[in-house]
Amino acid sequence: MAFDEMKFQSVISEFSATTEMLREVATNFRKDLQIGLKDPKSSSMRMLKSYVGLPEGNEKGEFLALDFGGTNVRVLRYRLEGEGQSKIIRHVAEPLIIAGKYDYVGKGSTQEQMFDFIAKLIDDTIEGEHETKFYLGHTFSFPSAQDDLNNAKLIIWTKEFATAGVEGEVVNDLLLAALKRRGIENVIPVAVINDTVAVLLSAAYKNSDVFTGSIYATGHNTCYLEPSIHDPKGFGKGGMILNLECGNFMNLTPNRFDRAFDRKSEKPGEQRFEKMVSGRYMCELFGMAIAELLDEDKHYDNLTSVDMSMIISDVSENLEKVSEIVSNKIGHHLEVADLKKIQDLAAAVVIRSARLVAASYVGIIWQRAGEGEIQPQHVAVDGSVYEKMPLVQENINRAFEELLGEDAKKVDTILDNGGSGLGAAIAAAMAV
Repeated sequence: MAFDEMKFQSVISEFSATTEMLREVATNFRKDLQIGLKDPKSSSMRMLKSYVGLPEGNEKGEFLALDFGGTNVRVLRYRLEGEGQSKIIRHVAEPLIIAGKYDYVGKGSTQEQMFDFIAKLIDDTIEGEHETKFYLGHTFSFPSAQDDLNNAKLIIWTKEFATAGVEGEVVNDLLLAALKRRGIENVIPVAVINDTVAVLLSAAYKNSDVFTGSIYATGHNTCYLEPSIHDPKGFGKGGMILNLECGNFMNLTPNRFDRAFDRKSEKPGEQRFEKMVSGRYMCELFGMAIAELLDEDKHYDNLTSVDMSMIISDVSENLEKVSEIVSNKIGHHLEVADLKKIQDLAAAVVIRSARLVAASYVGIIWQRAGEGEIQPQHVAVDGSVYEKMPLVQENINRAFEELLGEDAKKVDTILDNGGSGLGAAIAAAMAV
């Protein structure tokens, strides 16, 4: 078959992100920040306080880091050496669920089981040393209410977690109780942070010109240092880091595929920005667009962001990898001309995502600059989409050039891989 050219142009135009559109997104993002600074309940973003600013870069000592953002839990023992240098002394990681063996996240599991398991990982990390005092930082990547650096109360489980007895509780209190049950009284939890905050702390420890941290992966979220807010306890410098929870940024215009997907999603009317840019949802939109090109009233929901990456990366003459994926996942054997259109469509979805994300970063950059000049800075990003998806990094930079003009030379993005662990250790160091 051959795709109808007019229909193809109609579909691919839905994923266009013009300079004017990006400027509007960046402007609206900044407006939502300003609204949220006055009244967080009036913004579509949560604007959660982290109760920590930026590190000095000279923090030193040994600290424990608990990285709890999914089913695979990591505990790391870091030595912070100052001047942005650090070393991992020991690293222990195990899943909270192994099919047929144990499950500490499903229905029927309890908080005692979950946190006793984590306490064991901590004991393994300190190798049974119960005399030396260790301060622990905790990256906890679930929606939490927080009123100081060490007090995060889980609002609701996400990511299919169903462990009883955790929602509504202060997670470090549960951890401390589990440590005591195991006879570990020398490990003291002192800080809880979100994974975006951890990325920012990690990057800022190594480089003083970092004020924004972001996760660009299966999901999407960003935090930034707001200079107008200060914690009376004074952890860190420069103001306070705000976890935006910007996946729920709503003041932008979805296309018809965005709207159709949102209507049948788990939470219609929520997480509009994340549904337009993150790895989890890009492949959903891609599958819907392919179905329309094929004149099929169905939704191909079995495509992945890895499939999209391989489709875009295929430079073979006959697009063998594209053909293989389309054949296996879509059930069609297409001509090379149509495979090329599939490839162009995947690229368009990814490029729109990168450009929209860049516009949100520009909104933050404008907000921090205020009426003054934009200062040289890096935006620290962690996540598989940013790190591995073709076309992402270059299109973020291109969008910066379009929106910032000459000032784009002052701004770039940097990969901070593994910041969830190091950031937690740095938070512990700052807290003590």
